[in-house]
Amino acid sequence: MPMKPIDQQIIFITGSTDGIGKLTALALAKQQAHIIIHGRHKEKLGRVVNEITDAAGNKNIEGVTADLSSLGEVRKLAKEVLEKHNAIDVLINNAGAGYSDPRFSKDGYELRFAVNYLAPFLLTHLLLPALRMAAPSRIVNVSSAGQSPIHFDDIMLEKNFSSDTAYTQSKLALIMFTIDLAEQLKKENITVNSLHPGTYLDTNMVVRSGIKPWGKAETGADAEVFLATSAQLENVTGKYFNVKKEASAIAQAYDANARRKLKELSLKLTGLMEKVS
Repeated sequence: MPMKPIDQQIIFITGSTDGIGKLTALALAKQQAHIIIHGRHKEKLGRVVNEITDAAGNKNIEGVTADLSSLGEVRKLAKEVLEKHNAIDVLINNAGAGYSDPRFSKDGYELRFAVNYLAPFLLTHLLLPALRMAAPSRIVNVSSAGQSPIHFDDIMLEKNFSSDTAYTQSKLALIMFTIDLAEQLKKENITVNSLHPGTYLDTNMVVRSGIKPWGKAETGADAEVFLATSAQLENVTGKYFNVKKEASAIAQAYDANARRKLKELSLKLTGLMEKVS
């Protein structure tokens, strides 16, 4: 069964007040989808909601605030969204922390692991009832071509910290989560895919890291829209895309034992251990 027409869908995009997330929100808003925009700062969020509402001629744009470096705020965010919407057609886990961001999250975890992986892990699980209600529905996880194996003996990199390693292992963790969740949901008409939106695109995260952009943020937004809406991906799940082309992640992503260890750790760190099998 195909998804509802885009103008009947509710799409939630994290980290969508600037960069690729904002451009993705605008593109989908122009197709008259109901868009839930997320950001950390209330004033900025309000400006972006008004900007996209005007630019798209779409009044179904709403905003929600949360700092995804706090798992408590992730829970509050999910609760707020579920109180307004019992069905969500597409969840795009776009928010991320980069190389130049602080070392620790509000909960004391390594920040990139917390924001790029634990937050979407928790948020997605909490929003599954609404995604099930909307099925056929989609989950899109924004990862990266920058991937490195997870150090299970030092997952917070306390012994040998490197922001580069922290970022790349968090992005691999998100791909591993994608594969597992796709398998879990394959009979529920919910697809789960991840993507690399493009290398060093012109975003605040890249510029803050002192890297000269290689490409336009629009490329990444176009890829996110493709994974979220394309009829070509109707029955495609558990895959990793390099922009719009199906690709392979590094070997650890396909190691079932490593994925099991990651899932068990993640359930424990997020407090979901007793709620999710």
